[in-house]
Amino acid sequence: YIESEAFLLQASRGGGRLHPQDCRPKCNYRCSATSHKKPCMFFCVKCCSKCLCVPSGTYGNKQNCPCYNNWKTKEGRSKCP
Repeated sequence: YIESEAFLLQASRGGGRLHPQDCRPKCNYRCSATSHKKPCMFFCVKCCSKCLCVPSGTYGNKQNCPCYNNWKTKEGRSKCP
C-alpha cells in the first residue's frame, strides 16, 4: 500500500516511473517533430535511462520531469531534449 502511494506521488511530480524499455518509444514521439532526430534520440534515451521519465509532447513540458529538466551541460544548457 505504501509503495503504491510513493509511486503515485512520484508520478504526480513527474518523477521517473518509466521502465528502461519504455524510453525508446517515448523518445521516438518526443523527437518526432525535430529535423535533428539522431542527436535528439541519443540524448533523449540517455536522459530517460537516467531519469526514467520523458516529458509529454514534442517540445517543452520539461517541468513534468524534474530530473530530465535539471540535468545540464557544463555550459548550463539543458542536456535533455
